[in-house]
Amino acid sequence: MRPESFEFLQNYLNNPSPTGFEKEGQKLWLEYLKPYIDEYFVDTYGTVVGVINPEAKYKVVIEAHADEISYFVNYITKEGYLYLRRNGGSDPLVAPSKRVNIFGEKGIVKGIFGWPAIHVRKVEQDKAPTIETVFLDCGASSKEEVEEMGIHVGSVVTFEDEFTVLNDKFYVGRALDNRVGGFMIAEVARMLKENNKKLPFGLYIVNAVQEEIGLRGAEMVAHRINPDVAIITDVTHDSQSPMYEKKTAGDISCGKGPVITYGPAVQNNLRDLILDTAKQADIPFQRAAATRATGTDTDAFAYSGSGVASALISLPLKYMHTTVETVHKDDVESVTRLIYETLLRIEDGHDFRYFS
Repeated sequence: MRPESFEFLQNYLNNPSPTGFEKEGQKLWLEYLKPYIDEYFVDTYGTVVGVINPEAKYKVVIEAHADEISYFVNYITKEGYLYLRRNGGSDPLVAPSKRVNIFGEKGIVKGIFGWPAIHVRKVEQDKAPTIETVFLDCGASSKEEVEEMGIHVGSVVTFEDEFTVLNDKFYVGRALDNRVGGFMIAEVARMLKENNKKLPFGLYIVNAVQEEIGLRGAEMVAHRINPDVAIITDVTHDSQSPMYEKKTAGDISCGKGPVITYGPAVQNNLRDLILDTAKQADIPFQRAAATRATGTDTDAFAYSGSGVASALISLPLKYMHTTVETVHKDDVESVTRLIYETLLRIEDGHDFRYFS
């Protein structure tokens, strides 16, 4: 990876971008993208779309989502402790002893998830932490002191953990789900520009908000763009580490390439084009099967308007929705290249219908 790209990846992942509050991360992303696009727009809720060839009638989307899981302050005790509600699929099980950033009216306030010491607990009666039992300590001794710090009900909370590299092979941090996807589609735009590739269609590089609470940003922007084709990238579960059951999770591994999904929302001809591209470009890939839905923004695009030919290219990831989400360097490069090579094989007016 070139140094400039790595610097952007690191800065982008470290910047908090909780669901519903993605603004600062979206600004970073857009500034990186601007040299490689013709124009852009930002919608009411913060989804950002960079456009190449905006006058073209045929429209192709490449998309990722920008938001990360987080918490909301829900209740402040008279002693100054904070109880929370989840904003997206946050896992209270990983919360105790973690450091956090609390976004208050006066700026960021540091806090910690407290937890009673093992010495004072009846360990044999221990239960897993839940949203009802985890709490934040921001160093205050009363509700009034908490409020003086600018913290209020509705203040959003994110983990403080930042980006690291593991064994020179893996990228590790919070919010790789799915800001690493935003990084990859931005890199596709850069590669198109620097390689002087002229596409015969309009390309819409979409970084959508609010995926973690129901694909909401994608729903909104899909109707606005009304594309003909959508290629979505998100993360999927690596199933090699302990406690995964391959019979249900599939046999997916970090380091073995992009994951191409089969399922009702995935348009078969577009998926086959991606598979053929991977084979022709000698890009390793894996396969996965979805059930009724992919659970990603693919579903929102596929079923928007009169139907959009949509496909999902996933990045294998370990430890989803923790502060140590982990992806392989090679997979990041391979997903980026697969999207890029696929775009070069889509024609103006490409008809993906099964028959006519």
